Amino acid sequence: MVEEVARGIYRIGVVLPNNPLKELNSYYIRGEGSGLLIDTGFRCPECQEALEAGLAELGADRAHMDVLATHVHSDHSGMADLFVGKDRCIYMSGIDLAHERQVLNGEIYSQLRERYIKEGFAPGEVDYIQTHNPARMMALPEVTDAFQGVEDGQVLTVGEYRLQAILVPGHTPGNLMLWAEEQGIMFTGDHVLFDITPNITSWTGMRDALGSYLENLERVREYPVRLALPGHRHTGDYRARVEAIQRHHAARLADALRIVEAAPGLTAYEIAGRMSWNIRARSWDEFPLVQKWFAVGECISHLDHLRRRHLVRSEFTAEKWRYWPGEAQDAKA
Repeated sequence: MVEEVARGIYRIGVVLPNNPLKELNSYYIRGEGSGLLIDTGFRCPECQEALEAGLAELGADRAHMDVLATHVHSDHSGMADLFVGKDRCIYMSGIDLAHERQVLNGEIYSQLRERYIKEGFAPGEVDYIQTHNPARMMALPEVTDAFQGVEDGQVLTVGEYRLQAILVPGHTPGNLMLWAEEQGIMFTGDHVLFDITPNITSWTGMRDALGSYLENLERVREYPVRLALPGHRHTGDYRARVEAIQRHHAARLADALRIVEAAPGLTAYEIAGRMSWNIRARSWDEFPLVQKWFAVGECISHLDHLRRRHLVRSEFTAEKWRYWPGEAQDAKA
C-alpha cells in the first residue's frame, strides 16, 4: 500500500470503494519539520482508514502537514480538511477553489440539471443521478479558512523539492500538475493517466473544455519528465502517453462527427448511445445511469469542440439541443 517512488516521496494507495478507478495515488512528501500530502480520496471511512494507515506507516507528522488537491474532484479533494495540520494550508488552484464554492452553494448543480435535460436526459434521470452520485455524496462539506488558492507558476517548497504549479484546465476548470524540474518529476494528477484515459466532460463556464485540455496537453508535452506520478494506477513513458491521448481524442472526435453526419438532429444523449465505450454493458440501455452521465458529459465536450471548429452546429428544437453537420455558427453558449 505504501512505496517510496523517489527520495522522500511516497505513494499511498487509497482504495476507492465501488468505483471503476479502484484506487487513488496519494503522495506524501517528507520535509524538514513539515510535509505535503498530495490528494486524499473520497470522504468515506474506507478512504480515511487507508490514508491514515499509510501515513502512520510512514511516521508522518500530521500536525505539520499541508495538503494539496490537484483538482476539485472529490476523489482527490474529499478529505483535504481531515488531514491538514492545525494552522496549515490546503492548496488548490484558485479557479477550482472558486468552482467548489459555487458547487457548495448549489449554483452549479442547478445549471447542470438544466443543461443535461436539454441535452437529452429525462428530468427524473438527472434528479436520481444528482442524489445518488457517489462523487457528490463523498465530497468536501465546506471550504474552510485553511484553503489557499494556487496560481499558475507558483512554487511550493517541501524538503528538497521545489514544486512549480502548472495550470492545465480541461479535466477540471483549474486542474493542476506539479513540476519538480531539478529531479525531472511531474505529478500529473488526472491530466495524464497511463492505464486509462482522463475523462473530459463539459464544464459550466467553459465553452470548450476539450479544446482547453488538448491545448494544455500539447503545452506540457515537451517537458523532460523522467518520472511521472499520476493520480491513478501506474506510471509510464510520459511523452508517449501524451501523444497516445492526443490520438485517442482525434479518433473520438472523428467518431462523434461521423455519427452526426450519418444521423443529423440527434441529441447528445442519443449520440453518446451510438459511440463506443469501454464498459461492461451490452447496450446503451444497460449502461448504469451514473456512467451514462459521464458518457454524455464527455460526448458534449467533443461536440462543443466540433462546434468551435464549425464542423457541427446545434439547434434548440422540441425543448432539446440537437446536432447537425455544417459550417453555420449557432448561438449556443
